[in-house]
Amino acid sequence: MGTISGKDFIDRLNRLESEIWFDGEKIRGKLSEHPAFKGILKAKASLYDLQNDPILKEEMTFFLPDKEEPIGLSYMQPKTKEDLKKRRKMMEHWAKSTHGLMGRSPDYMNTAVMSFASSSAILSGMENCFPETIQSLYERAMKQDLSFTHTFITPQVNRSQFYLGMSEKPISAKVIERNEKGLIIKGARLLATQGGLTDEVLVISAPRLFLDHDEAFAFSIPSNTKGLKFICRESFVGGTSSFNHPLSSRYEEMDSIVVFDNVLVPWDRVFFYDNVEAAITFMNGSSFHIFAYHQVVNRQIVKAEFMLGVAQLLVKTINVGEYQHIQEKISEIIIGLETMKALLEKSENDAELDEWGCMRPSMIPLQIASNIFPRIYPRFSEIIQLIGASGMVSLPTERDFDSEIRADLDQYLQADGMDAEDRVKLFRLAWDLTMSSFGTRQTHYERYFFGDPVRLSSNLYSSYLKDQYVEEIIKFLNLKT
Repeated sequence: MGTISGKDFIDRLNRLESEIWFDGEKIRGKLSEHPAFKGILKAKASLYDLQNDPILKEEMTFFLPDKEEPIGLSYMQPKTKEDLKKRRKMMEHWAKSTHGLMGRSPDYMNTAVMSFASSSAILSGMENCFPETIQSLYERAMKQDLSFTHTFITPQVNRSQFYLGMSEKPISAKVIERNEKGLIIKGARLLATQGGLTDEVLVISAPRLFLDHDEAFAFSIPSNTKGLKFICRESFVGGTSSFNHPLSSRYEEMDSIVVFDNVLVPWDRVFFYDNVEAAITFMNGSSFHIFAYHQVVNRQIVKAEFMLGVAQLLVKTINVGEYQHIQEKISEIIIGLETMKALLEKSENDAELDEWGCMRPSMIPLQIASNIFPRIYPRFSEIIQLIGASGMVSLPTERDFDSEIRADLDQYLQADGMDAEDRVKLFRLAWDLTMSSFGTRQTHYERYFFGDPVRLSSNLYSSYLKDQYVEEIIKFLNLKT
């Protein structure tokens, strides 16, 4: 079948009837018509349609040998540096379509599945490991153009390094039984962005201190698997009006807790189980992190471009470009944006083939980018707030402009070269991006996308090759070491 259309995606998701709980009620009926999910599913469907756009199709798809149907390019295993650039171009198209605001656009998890498949040989010969299952998932995902979410994070019962998670009933999802049909999983995982809004959920153990063998597993199952439950947080959709809520009405990605209530995971869905070494080796040795960083940095660059556009249009609208403190603030965004672009290009220029013939971007530039963005994104948001100042607060609604007070609004909210209605549209966009519940979630999301920023810095320190620079100093000083 290959690539699907947006309608195919929506229809397939509605047919799943996954168990999703929102505001104390189990969702019934078509998921695509629910107010909390309607906007994001429509935006996501438009991404699938881009793959079939005659103008973009060659940049969005590729063909497998001896296959006639086009496959989404996010599934392509790159073999050359040119392949990496093709993947980047495809990801740019999807990111620009959503202004970098959809953290779980399909290419993120498609990339994860691709990278797992490209590195599945790591598990060959290891106890309770099934690399052929990963390959099967990869082939099925390409053939059906499947959508995925994932969940890595365990509940925050006790964040101490030495907490072993002992409780009478499982809290963190764990294997409670193994039988002829498969694994039985009970417990919960956190933070499945778009949980319940995809065909499948990929569950994999993140390497951590004192990982229990009952929690050392990985698998992918359909979102409507019996006993699988998605519990949603409060929706940040401000309303259906794209005038009042230009971003949250389109791009609000729900986050959910994933509950496993004696869920059966069939053996043909299991990647590995009861193997702590496999859990650590696979996540650290596979190309997952490298390709995930590559996709994310692409998206974050597009997001930074969007924020630069919003900030500069605010400057022009209220005519404050002559002030040096404003020029300094805009330059901060420019510096951050161009730094991210340079790091991305360096990662591709320094790419090398891994032992399985997959062209991996260089990790260090991507690690540096992932350390930079959590720091500069909150600042970008603050800069937009500072430029907008009081104009970010007194914002009328779409209905106000359709009422008898329209003349007052036209008179008192106009800008130099822009009428009141367009000015309010711009300021509402800036507000939704940086100050609404949607906007503040975006800031928090980027701050912790790859985890604790301090740990990211620690990982960079540990992996960066520093000895050569130390040797230069030792040689210069003629030190006896």
